[in-house]
Amino acid sequence: MSVFDAPKIDCHVHVFDPARFPYREDTPYRPAGQEIGTAAQLIAVMDAYGVGQALYVQPNSGYFTDNACMLDTLARYPDRLRGSAVVAPDTDAVALRRLKAAGVVGVAINTPMFGVAAYRDIAPLARLLADLDLFLEIQVQDDELPALLPLIGDAPVKLLIDHCGRPAPEKGLGQPGFQALLDLGRRLGPAGRAVVKLGGEATFSRLSFPHEDAWPYQRALLDAFTPDGCVWGSNWPFLRAAERIDYGPLLVHLERLIPDPATLRRVLWDTPRRVFGFAD
Repeated sequence: MSVFDAPKIDCHVHVFDPARFPYREDTPYRPAGQEIGTAAQLIAVMDAYGVGQALYVQPNSGYFTDNACMLDTLARYPDRLRGSAVVAPDTDAVALRRLKAAGVVGVAINTPMFGVAAYRDIAPLARLLADLDLFLEIQVQDDELPALLPLIGDAPVKLLIDHCGRPAPEKGLGQPGFQALLDLGRRLGPAGRAVVKLGGEATFSRLSFPHEDAWPYQRALLDAFTPDGCVWGSNWPFLRAAERIDYGPLLVHLERLIPDPATLRRVLWDTPRRVFGFAD
């Protein structure tokens, strides 16, 4: 069975639909042209490649904390999509419960865009997320993770790390940020409190596809987190891509990275189905 026939859950997609949901005036970036991908286009791509379900990550670009487009999309495809919202740090439990009832499984933060200092007051939100069994989804780059983790505090919140932690490939596996990520996987992965996304190579690789400089990092993460703590995300519709990206070749690369069909199934289906609560 090839990767195209195997059951799949894509754990990192976005939707941009400014015609129906105008961008916020204060958005950090306004996606346009080929960056726009509507809910209908997303489902068409999923159907074309045999992707059963997906995690919709609310983008800071375009919408920031305006989750209306995401919530509308989740309501239209409740069996196929779960969401990760962007909220203000002082969001209360009532608002978070409302999001969870709508299909949201976590809250996303983005230090490459806003800096670590922007999340210095994140600990109370992390405690609420832990109480509600929601993920704190973290996008970091380089060595930001060691600076961010103390800000989260000691709440037993589940952590979801985007795009392999976006290491700097030229700095090697020993760079502090990546070592902190591997330690997170070894310590919290077995308890189900830490999950990492193996995709998104284009966000940190210094090379063109198939991004060979990312492979050692992906393999190290697979070893530290085990397949029960690893999921895959395409990053569709490939916001701010430096070159053309197509969905199919990403799947082929993942199959080459994880040639064992049983292990590939765990990463593409069993693990995300379990951790995000998807039905068969």
